[in-house]
Amino acid sequence: MKEANWYKTLEDGKVECFLCPRKCLIADGRTGFCGVRKNTGGKLFSLSYGYPQALQIDPIEKKPLSHFMSGTKTFSFGTFGCNLACVFCQNHHLSRAVYREKQPYQYFPPEQIVELTLKHNCASLAFTYNEPTVFAEYAIDVAKLAKEKNLATVLVSNGYITMEAAKDFYPLIDAANIDMKGFSEEFYTSMTSAHLQPVLDAIKYLHTLGKHVELTNLVIPGKNDSMEMLDAFLDWAEKEINRDLPIHFSAYHPDYKYDESPRTPPVTLYALRDRALKRGFTRIHLGNVW
Repeated sequence: MKEANWYKTLEDGKVECFLCPRKCLIADGRTGFCGVRKNTGGKLFSLSYGYPQALQIDPIEKKPLSHFMSGTKTFSFGTFGCNLACVFCQNHHLSRAVYREKQPYQYFPPEQIVELTLKHNCASLAFTYNEPTVFAEYAIDVAKLAKEKNLATVLVSNGYITMEAAKDFYPLIDAANIDMKGFSEEFYTSMTSAHLQPVLDAIKYLHTLGKHVELTNLVIPGKNDSMEMLDAFLDWAEKEINRDLPIHFSAYHPDYKYDESPRTPPVTLYALRDRALKRGFTRIHLGNVW
């Protein structure tokens, strides 16, 4: 196991993790909310370091990134674990899974990830599939080696990270797609067990660093598909970023623990796109349109 960053040991033997805004207090022998950061004897360890559970070569457009290195391939990988609890999670087989102590897993050191990226003629590598924030130590070490080989680095994330950790991680990223779940605190608390503001802070920080940023919004009927919520989102995006910000509105389907909303009808996505275009946004894309 790799000792984690961004934590401190308390007098009672617990550790406080401050990788993400949850700032979990973790007792000896236990893991944090994400399931992949464990307190062992007053030290915090990353269980996911070097143990990706998904390796794939993808077109860069699948991340989705529509305005970054178009037409190229990206070597994508992810681990177990996530720091959100989205009831509608469409990748829960990774995000909600945990490492089993007696189960063997193949180890991929950072050097091997970079070697595989080069071997398969990929122009970039992507931290994706589950939430990369929870394996940030691993991602940082991979990204540093990638830079030495002139490989671009891509982050696909929920943006739920502390500024302290973001300042160590995000400068190493070239392009990011941040999943902005829904533009309201009520949506975040009820549907993801998290909060909106840290996500907005992360998006602004990436933009301030001059990184290429695209946003994805999974549109769930009756939950985050209202024109009022869209307008609030676009108001924020126009003020804090600009109207050239690429935004992907993606269709939802019932999954994991949530089936109260039907599949997103194409007409809803078209209406959101038309509203954004009418407001002057120039890069609006639709995903999973059936």
